[in-house]
Amino acid sequence: MGKQFARIEPEHRAFIEQQRIFFVASAPPRGRVNVSPKGLSSFRVLGENDVAYVDCTGSGSETRAHLVASDDKRLTIMFCAFEGDPVILRLYGQGQSLMRGTPEYAALIPRFEEVPGARQIVRLDVDLVQTSCGLGVPLFDYKQERGSLVRYWTAQGIDNLRKYWSLKNKKSIDGLPTGFDPDSMIPGTLARRDI
Repeated sequence: MGKQFARIEPEHRAFIEQQRIFFVASAPPRGRVNVSPKGLSSFRVLGENDVAYVDCTGSGSETRAHLVASDDKRLTIMFCAFEGDPVILRLYGQGQSLMRGTPEYAALIPRFEEVPGARQIVRLDVDLVQTSCGLGVPLFDYKQERGSLVRYWTAQGIDNLRKYWSLKNKKSIDGLPTGFDPDSMIPGTLARRDI
């Protein structure tokens, strides 16, 4: 049976910190619902109702576009156990995009291991935690992180990263603006992390 909590309890935090993958769901007021898988040890529990993850550059920027377009900033993050006890844990709340190059990003990034090609930190003000059984989730063995994304953005360099942001990350698949300004998102080194 599902259980609901007003905050992230210590056992929830322990479960979250053991997971290697999570899923982020967002939607604009009108348009497509997006679900994205995330990894690379990019997630942090910052407090009982406060979590965040470093968002790497990808082929789109749906979460950012949805947060910009939505008044209520709805965001859901889901974890599910692929090993051990069957558990699904969802965090519901209001999201915030902290763009690379802003003071908010700079203040929070020391809590993470920065990933080459990172474009923002997505922060979630959690208003509901829900757990349920994961009996329908299959068991999988973790092998390793894929190093491809990190190696790719490290090799591309800052100028190509900015070009990619301009080409692929300025609008959602529904044409919603993301508010990306590649010139103000001045990346630091792209080689801080090796996989």
